[in-house]
Amino acid sequence: MSRPGRDDAPDRLYTLTGGRSRSAPDTPFDLVTLVVAECDPAVGMQSEHAAILRLCERPTAVVEIAAVLKLPVSITRILLSDLLAAGRVSARHPQKAALPDPDILEQVLVGLRNL
Repeated sequence: MSRPGRDDAPDRLYTLTGGRSRSAPDTPFDLVTLVVAECDPAVGMQSEHAAILRLCERPTAVVEIAAVLKLPVSITRILLSDLLAAGRVSARHPQKAALPDPDILEQVLVGLRNL
């Protein structure tokens, strides 16, 4: 059984990224970064870029984009950094859940012990 992206011809992946093996160091993309398209795909755009823009009509995680495109996450990050630099996508990290108040947790624990 082959894994998506792993068995792709290396020259195809090289061509997709223009020979780059890493995205720019200042790009904000990790596995859970949410990406949203800021515009529709343009005529003549690289097919993978257009596919990303169609996928990201709603906030979509980087790892989901990579899975749908069947590309390694590293290649997907490079493609996303191209779109971010062009202003075609925006990226944000998911909101972290607020931590509960420790006093409330203590009261719950006391209540459970009293049962």
